Amino acid sequence: MPDTAAAWGETVRVLPVGTPITGEVVGRQPFGVFLSIDGCPEAVGLARVDRMPRCMELPAMGQRVTGEVVWHAEHNRQVGVVLGEWAEHEDLLPRFRVGQVVVGSVTKLASIGVFVRLADCVEGLVPFTGPASAAGTFSEGQEVSAQVVAVDHERNRILLALPSPA
Repeated sequence: MPDTAAAWGETVRVLPVGTPITGEVVGRQPFGVFLSIDGCPEAVGLARVDRMPRCMELPAMGQRVTGEVVWHAEHNRQVGVVLGEWAEHEDLLPRFRVGQVVVGSVTKLASIGVFVRLADCVEGLVPFTGPASAAGTFSEGQEVSAQVVAVDHERNRILLALPSPA
């Protein structure tokens, strides 16, 4: 029977915080993915969803990933990892402020309004307030200027309004 305390000590020694890793996704849970870390068969890596950008998805079972060690959990002998693609992604939603005038391109026409891409992984909604025929004035890919009415960080949403005609 292997000495798990010694194996854990060795894992922490060879995988200190800041160490780059590569590995394979061996389990998926609602809270993140478990990784088999190359060169450390005793180590279990965990990339948690609270570190995942809002617009990304968990990697698939068997997918090869890269990342960096960010913590160690003694109680369950896990190595916390931030995946490389997550670390390189900047959350742009906090940059938007109520009252700000923004420019974006129409990505989708829906019965409730027009979705406008404002930045990487950030879309806003210009809701239809009048007749549904307003949808006919927009087309996908069209560039529009709008004003930020509300920013909902909890639900990752931005509400927009078109400027009033002068």
